[in-house]
Amino acid sequence: MLSIGELSKRTGVKIPTIRYYEQVGLIDAPERSEGNQRRYTKDGLNRLSFIRHSRDLGFSIEDIKGLLELSQYPEKPCQDAHGIAVQYLRNVQQRITKLRRLERELKHLSNCDADSLADCAVIETLADHGPCKTEH
Repeated sequence: MLSIGELSKRTGVKIPTIRYYEQVGLIDAPERSEGNQRRYTKDGLNRLSFIRHSRDLGFSIEDIKGLLELSQYPEKPCQDAHGIAVQYLRNVQQRITKLRRLERELKHLSNCDADSLADCAVIETLADHGPCKTEH
């Protein structure tokens, strides 16, 4: 059995975050010791490691809940889990596209060689969306 502190050390998840995951139902409330300390099992450690890795990849709490629920039925086809991952991939690709447009705009914006703020392309562009080269 692991204390919440040991669980935190092993997974790299901060103690308040572990408590939050418990509140939102990502992890089950653990057993308590006679001194009312949380006591986590190896299954709890594995589940929290799964959650941590999922969060590191950027999955939402709702997606993680769905994936955790699916993981309870190992005999089922992985189609639903695959669907969650593919949808998330599409979202990431859309954000990357938007970030690339933003990068191009910021490169354009930062090519200002004016001597004073009165002629500064940065200030001018931020004040008026018209000079922007891309939709961002």
